[in-house]
Amino acid sequence: MTSEPRNIAVIGAGINGLVAANYLARAGHQVTLLERKGHVGGACVSETIDFGGVKQQYALGASVLGLMQSFVWKETGLSNRLEIWAPDAPKVVYFPNAPKPTWIHRNVDDLQQELATRWGEKGDLKAFREDENKVIHFLQQGYRSGRPPTIEQAKGELRPELTRLWITGSAKDLLDHYLTSEAAKLYMAMTVTESGPVSLDSPYSAFTIPLMDSGSVFNGYYGFVRGGIWQIAHELEDINGKLGVNLILNCSLDAVDVKAGKLYYHYDARYKVLAFDHVVFATDPQTAALLIGDADLKQRTNSEQVIGTSGKLNLMFRKPVRWKVESEEDESSAAFRFVFAVDSIKAFEEAAQSVVNDSIYTPGYFQIYCEGAAMRMMGLTESFDRISVFFKNLALGPNGRELEWVESDVKRIVLDHISNPEDCVWSRLLTPRDLQQIFHFPGGNLDHTMLVNGQTFQDRTYTGDAKNRFYQLGSHPNASICGASTYPCGSVTGTPAYMCVKELLRGWNGTS
Repeated sequence: MTSEPRNIAVIGAGINGLVAANYLARAGHQVTLLERKGHVGGACVSETIDFGGVKQQYALGASVLGLMQSFVWKETGLSNRLEIWAPDAPKVVYFPNAPKPTWIHRNVDDLQQELATRWGEKGDLKAFREDENKVIHFLQQGYRSGRPPTIEQAKGELRPELTRLWITGSAKDLLDHYLTSEAAKLYMAMTVTESGPVSLDSPYSAFTIPLMDSGSVFNGYYGFVRGGIWQIAHELEDINGKLGVNLILNCSLDAVDVKAGKLYYHYDARYKVLAFDHVVFATDPQTAALLIGDADLKQRTNSEQVIGTSGKLNLMFRKPVRWKVESEEDESSAAFRFVFAVDSIKAFEEAAQSVVNDSIYTPGYFQIYCEGAAMRMMGLTESFDRISVFFKNLALGPNGRELEWVESDVKRIVLDHISNPEDCVWSRLLTPRDLQQIFHFPGGNLDHTMLVNGQTFQDRTYTGDAKNRFYQLGSHPNASICGASTYPCGSVTGTPAYMCVKELLRGWNGTS
């Protein structure tokens, strides 16, 4: 049974808003997509530098693609329009005072041998990967069906022990169970504090590790989009336009009356009213609560822990970057690199927590994405070689332009591993405050992920009826939310949007 066409308003034209509009339009509904900015993409956008009269685009927010599901990539039509690629070359990890970097091989036997040699690791990496893959498979089944999992389901399918280790337990207990060396534990623990200052001792912090590896577009890995990740938004805008989605940019929303089914906004200096049967907020929950005037939701969302402690540094080079150490793989220049400023769990934790107390910047680790090299691997030659660096730990304090000393320190650490640092001709630092102001993320958290107690996957809902309407907004049956704050998280996935629409279509079509 197929429902009658509905008039749907989708608020926010980031990746989740674009994906939601796509699935709703293809299901036969009339969709109006509203965005306050003059362009689509949310945090998946570019900016352009003009250096010496030569222009070059770079990723302003998100840089790499990983958590999107392969079926979303195909069903939206993106797979027919864009080329994507992920390096097979081993990732490279640097620790302070280590004579050589460590290669993170995809093959678990090669990895086991490498970590035993470099780090003295004596744990069972094969069991770690096998059990993680079981959890990932469980999560991906939920993504495909559009049904967020529960603890009870996890215990039934994964059994209580794996559920305790990988979902309800702490990252520290998880890593201690499988691994023996500090270095291996630090490498695996990166994703736990990637967006916010989550302690490794926190219940449920273990869940971030399989969650961040649960994308299927690259089979759990991360990669690049030819031309830049922002191409995803541009192509979805065009695809959706051909599907009949009415996109309204540069509009200022005043209020959303969910009871009356009306949305009030300003566009082109005129006051407008849009009637809707259902409204989907592809926004942060604070914005949604404010627009619908729900006092209970305001109180709930204002109390959430969403502080961001990750900075971003974009670097441009006039010549291709030459790394001092590369593997024998042809793709080594594009391999992901991770530089640690600490070499113990204690120091790692102290650095992560320092910036929510008194420190503005405490070096923890640096994730380096070689975007320019990846473009060359896909046959695209650009004006400048470019890399992006996401790094920990930076407080939600000043803007990047006020922290030249931080920018200089991050550049020093990264360029120390490059043979031609003199070719670095331009850089730009973005702090959590910049990310907050540019992308309107509460707390400056790019992924909106702090999976702590009370904000775990089964809690990333804003309704009292999570069993039947997980993505419903508050007590309003004609309102849903699918922004980065909802399950599973942000990171350019579109997965919350797909799951939200899947839930709506089940209800409208009368299917279970």
